[in-house]
Amino acid sequence: MNDRVNSDTTTSRKILRPRRLALLGTVAALGVAALSIAPGPSPFGMNSFIAPAHAAEAVATPPGFGDLVSKVKPAVISVRVRIDQDNDKSAMLQQNRMDSDEDTPFDQFSRQFGFRFPGGPNGMPRQRHQMITGEGSGFFISADGYAVTNNHVVDHAESVQVTMDDGTTYTAKVVGTDPKTDLALIKVDGKKDFPFVKFSDQKPRIGDWVVAVGNPFGLGGTVTAGIVSASGRDIGNGPYDDFIQIDAPINKGNSGGPAFDMNGNVIGVNTAIFSPSGGSVGIGFDIPASTAKLVVAQLKDKGAVTRGWLGVQVQPVTSDIADSLGLKEARGAIVDNPQAGSPAAKAGIEAGDVITAVNGTTIKDSRDLARTIATLAPGTSVKLDVFRKGDSKTVTLALGELPNEQQAQNKAYDGKVQPGAGTPRLGLGLAPAGEVQGAGQKGLVVTEVDPEGPAAQRGIKTGDVILNVGGKAVSNVGEVRSELAQAKSSGKRSVLLQVRSADATRFVAVPLA
Repeated sequence: MNDRVNSDTTTSRKILRPRRLALLGTVAALGVAALSIAPGPSPFGMNSFIAPAHAAEAVATPPGFGDLVSKVKPAVISVRVRIDQDNDKSAMLQQNRMDSDEDTPFDQFSRQFGFRFPGGPNGMPRQRHQMITGEGSGFFISADGYAVTNNHVVDHAESVQVTMDDGTTYTAKVVGTDPKTDLALIKVDGKKDFPFVKFSDQKPRIGDWVVAVGNPFGLGGTVTAGIVSASGRDIGNGPYDDFIQIDAPINKGNSGGPAFDMNGNVIGVNTAIFSPSGGSVGIGFDIPASTAKLVVAQLKDKGAVTRGWLGVQVQPVTSDIADSLGLKEARGAIVDNPQAGSPAAKAGIEAGDVITAVNGTTIKDSRDLARTIATLAPGTSVKLDVFRKGDSKTVTLALGELPNEQQAQNKAYDGKVQPGAGTPRLGLGLAPAGEVQGAGQKGLVVTEVDPEGPAAQRGIKTGDVILNVGGKAVSNVGEVRSELAQAKSSGKRSVLLQVRSADATRFVAVPLA
C-alpha cells in the first residue's frame, strides 16, 4: 500500500516507549546498587555513598497523566452516525467502502473500525437501499451540549448518536459544518450540565506534551500521549492547511477527538494521519485551536462559515522570482491574475504585484495570504502592502465574500528545479498569439521547447503563451530579446515571465546565467 494521508484516525498505543523507560530504570537501579555496596569516604567529601533506599527516592518516577485524564476524559464523546448508502458522499465512508460481496480480510478489518455493511458476508444478498454506520470522536465545549467533531465524521449523516465516557447515549443534531477546515458542530439537547473543555489560547510549542483522547476502532475512552512534533504543516488537504503535527498515536475513529495540553485545554482537533499501512506510525495532524475557535463560533452563530475574499490567484515568491523583481527577500505572494470584478481588481491590484503584508503583518507566502484573508469577515477594510516594479505602495480595499462554490485556489509551485547553465537565450520557439488559432491575441505562443534550455527547466511547455517578460507585455520576438538584454545589462540573474497555460496564469523566473 502506498504512503498516504488518511482523514480518519485512531489510537493504538505502542509499547516501545514503556519498554525503553523500563530498561533505563533497571540500569539506573543497578548502578545505584553497585555504588552502595562499598561505604566509605567519598571523593565528593561525603562520609558514605547514598543508601539504596534513598537512591530509589532520588531516581523519582516521572509524574503520569492520570490527574489530567480524569479531568478531561468525561467531556470526550464517541460519535456514531448512520448514513443512507444511496446518498453517501462522506469522505470517511468512501475511504472504507467494501465493493466485494466476499468476506475478505479487508471486510473483517473494516468492521473492526466500526463500519458495518448489511448483507454479503453472511450469505444474504446486499440490499439496494441500506444504512451504513460509522464512528468517530468529539468533545463538548459547553455545558448546554455543543460539541465539536470532524466534518467528514458527520457529513451527510441521517442520524447522529453520541456516547459519553460513562456509557450514556444521546441523540445529537448537526448544527453546521465547514468542509474547508473539516470541522463540524453538533448539539445534544435536554441537559445543561454536560462536562466540557475549553480551547487553548496559547499556541503549543514544538516539544510540548500532548494527550489525545478518542474512540479508535470503536474503543471509546482511549488515551494516548506524545509531543507536538511540528506546526504549520501543509498536507494538501485544502488552501487553509495549517496543521499541528503530533506523535501521540491516533488511528481510525479518533477523527474529531481532542488533543490536550498539560493544563487540560484543547490545542487541536485530531483529523488525519500519515500512514503507509493504515494504522498509526506516530505522525498525526490536528486542526489548531485558533482555527477551530473561529470556525466553531460562526457555526454556532449562523450554521455556516463566511470568509473574506480578495479575488486573486497567487503563488509563492521563490528566490529566483525575488531576484528578477529586485526584492531583497523571497517572501510574500505574487499575483498571477486578479479575477475580473473582484475586490483586488477593483482596487487596482495587477498581475505581477507582490503582496508582502496585510494590515501591517508580514505575509510569508501565498498560503499564508490565503489563511490571513480567510480569517477576516466579508466587508472588512484591509491595507495591503504591495511591491510593484521596484516600488512599494499601500492599497486599501474592502474584502468580498468567498463564493460557496469557489474553492480558494492557491497554487504552490515548488520552484525546486535546478538553475540551468543558461544564457539570455530561453530555448524557445515563439510565434505571435494572433497567428495561432485558439491562442488569443495577446503574447507569444511557445511553438518549440529546447529540452536542455533554461525555459524547459522551469516547466514551460509547447502551447504555453508568454504574456510579458520582465514586467512588460510582449507581442513579438524582438520585444522578448530586448527585455532579455535589458535584464542582463541590469545585472539580474533571472528574468520573470508571465505564462498562461490553459485557463491559468503563473509567473516563472528563468535564469540568465
